Amino acid sequence: MQLAERAGNISPSPTLTIDAQAKKMIASGVKVVNFGAGEPDFDTPDNIKQAAVEAINSGMTKYTPVAGTEELRQVIVDKLARENGLDYKPGEIVVSAGAKHSLYNAFQVLCQAGDEVILPAPYWVSYLEQIKLTGAVPVVVAARVENDFKITAAELEAAITPRTKVIILNSPSNPTGAVYSGEELAALGKVLEKHGVTIISDEIYEKLIYDGLKHVSIASLSPALKEQTVVINGVSKTYAMTGWRIGYAAAPAPVAKAMADLQSHSTSNPTSIAQAAAVEAIRGDQSAVTTMVSEFVKRRDYMVERLNAMAGVQCNRPGGAFYVFPSISALLGKKYQGTEIKNGSDLAAIMLEKAHVAIVPGVAFGDDTCFRLSYAVSMASIKEGLDRIEKILGALS
Repeated sequence: MQLAERAGNISPSPTLTIDAQAKKMIASGVKVVNFGAGEPDFDTPDNIKQAAVEAINSGMTKYTPVAGTEELRQVIVDKLARENGLDYKPGEIVVSAGAKHSLYNAFQVLCQAGDEVILPAPYWVSYLEQIKLTGAVPVVVAARVENDFKITAAELEAAITPRTKVIILNSPSNPTGAVYSGEELAALGKVLEKHGVTIISDEIYEKLIYDGLKHVSIASLSPALKEQTVVINGVSKTYAMTGWRIGYAAAPAPVAKAMADLQSHSTSNPTSIAQAAAVEAIRGDQSAVTTMVSEFVKRRDYMVERLNAMAGVQCNRPGGAFYVFPSISALLGKKYQGTEIKNGSDLAAIMLEKAHVAIVPGVAFGDDTCFRLSYAVSMASIKEGLDRIEKILGALS
């Protein structure tokens, strides 16, 4: 049986691969500290779970409209107006099986062979693969560590060609935690508006933000930019609902219709019960979010301080999400028990094999001089894992 060419071009998710390896070792009895997970370690809040139970008991177990229930789409419309200054109608909202699904739908209806998609790096692993699946060409623009891994208007301008169709922006960022300010987004928006480039704005980590920073959606900066933007969001990260699989897109009506039409021939509607839970998540008590954010700040601060105290490691303080992305450029060329560290992948392999610590090498995100650690794990695990990492780094020659 011969696979289609596009199937051969898909690379498996390195983050999920690392996570699977770690879990396999754990199942065999090895005590692994797993920093690879991209999901909060908190449980879904009780009020959200109860809404799902009530949905089941009331018989909400049938098909819903493909783009989501009217109630959920209206709740999303209200949220976008209240929190983001964005005015949408329910018909411009498409609810999907997770934000990853929303992104896939957006890329599929916007991009085609020959188009170029600007992809700032470091980038989330699935952006690259989803772009490739459309036949479009990813144009990677490296963001500098000294600019907190954010691209500038000048760097963006230099990357635009007559074939540029789309740019993907992610703030707060996975894997770096970088947060674009309103001023930085306005500078990028001026360039994008001038060239008419469509923006896919992934805002899934918008509420996991620290140090008094404010999340700004680029779509809110001008009516023209709103018409050029597809906003992606969801409930997975903010409400510890990764397994519920509810994401959504807000887009101009023709784009939203195309995304819903595509979805109608793939997954149809997202799970009815999870949609009821998402209504409660977005509209209900938000105190659990405040608790999670407070705990993430403590973990982040501890992790950044510990990493920067390790020789050869440079770690920026992320403004959002729940990842750090330390640079190990100063460690390249060093050896551990005779094995040379040529890149982040080599270090990740040593950490998993010798220290039983799972980290994700930066190559997965477009920069193999770094690695990603998630602090969406307990403080006890963070302390133990960093102790193990420090021991390995201290033994380098």
